[in-house]
Amino acid sequence: MRRFVTSTVRRYSTRNFTWWDHVRPAPKDPIMGVTEAFNADSSPNKINLGVGAYRDDEGRPVVLQCVREAGARIVGSQFLESNSAAVSSKMVEECVKLVYGKDSDVVNEGRFAGVQALSGTGACRLFAEFQRRFHPESRIYLPDPTWSNHHNIWRDAQVPSKKYHYYNFDSKSLNFSMLIDDVKNAPDGSFFLFHPCAHNPTGMDPTEEQWKEISYQCKVKNHFPFFDMAYQGFASGDPEKDARAIRIFLEDEHLTGCAQSFAKNMGLYGHRVGCLSILCTDSKQGAAVRGQLQQIARAMYGSPPVHGVLLVSAILSNPDMKSLWIEEVKMMVNRIQKMRMTLQESLENLDSPLNWEHITNQVGLFFFSCLTPKEVEQLAREFHIFMTHDGRISMGGVTTGNVNYLANAIHDVTRSGKEETKILCNVGV
Repeated sequence: MRRFVTSTVRRYSTRNFTWWDHVRPAPKDPIMGVTEAFNADSSPNKINLGVGAYRDDEGRPVVLQCVREAGARIVGSQFLESNSAAVSSKMVEECVKLVYGKDSDVVNEGRFAGVQALSGTGACRLFAEFQRRFHPESRIYLPDPTWSNHHNIWRDAQVPSKKYHYYNFDSKSLNFSMLIDDVKNAPDGSFFLFHPCAHNPTGMDPTEEQWKEISYQCKVKNHFPFFDMAYQGFASGDPEKDARAIRIFLEDEHLTGCAQSFAKNMGLYGHRVGCLSILCTDSKQGAAVRGQLQQIARAMYGSPPVHGVLLVSAILSNPDMKSLWIEEVKMMVNRIQKMRMTLQESLENLDSPLNWEHITNQVGLFFFSCLTPKEVEQLAREFHIFMTHDGRISMGGVTTGNVNYLANAIHDVTRSGKEETKILCNVGV
């Protein structure tokens, strides 16, 4: 018997067989692909406009002063070995205050469930799994367009998704009337994902009155609003003002969910600091939901790294450091706004045949240019300028030194293909 088993193993081991023959290459992530193409380009004039992270006017990553000061304070922290409950709860509490207000009843009464997450992506993924487990019959409505990874997150959680109208490609503005129609026509009790500020990729946010109407219609239809707050502070320079949309839903007594990230507004991209919070009817329900979220997170990754959590907690819980952070956020936003104005003026001074007012009508880190995929490819091939194929430009990559070069390149590719650009905008591709 032993000889038979040995010979059988030998016979199978000689076959040309592996476990993974059926695995095919995955499609490239649209943003990661831009970075790969940029890194492979040897031109000294190359520009990376794909990465959604802030850069200074020299094109360099920035470490905020508030982060440096927080880092000095947490040196030698007793919690660096593991992520203790005390560290976690403090960070979550400060995040909830930032979104819902420090004097909100939500905070004072403990009517929320909150957990740390691996940045905003992890927070969205946790919520998607929570939605699948406790509302398996539901679907998520995502804005068209939205951050491309939203589709991946809810698909991999096996939650069906559907698009709702958001951007009018013809007028380059918010498609508010059709957005409201989609909210009204969705089945009662649907889940809707909203960007509360600095919408990615369009940079077009509803006005306060429009948010009030969206909140009202969601209330009538008993929809669950889930907010992806990736850019608090990056729309206006004021984190309080940028939370206004969520506060409106809070005033209308919605139960909401919120994914927060500090990758952009604190420059902590590599630390993966995030928070997921879900509002509940009372503290007892909050404890039950929190326990379920912790169980989901435990099976996925256990707990997130602690260093970034300590940084965010130190900044948000210290009035002086928080004030410094708000000042630095405003400085970042001012630079972005200056680059928007300069880019628009440069294109207009070139007598561009297109209207570029949407550059300054939009807010946040991104400019949704409405360039065609063909024009985007031409910019990369001929001018070494890299962006995602939908024409989304990260304004963090635009500097005083390259803005005129960028304007001339955009003018060159759109001047020859202006009719195609108009067609694309009209059909909303």
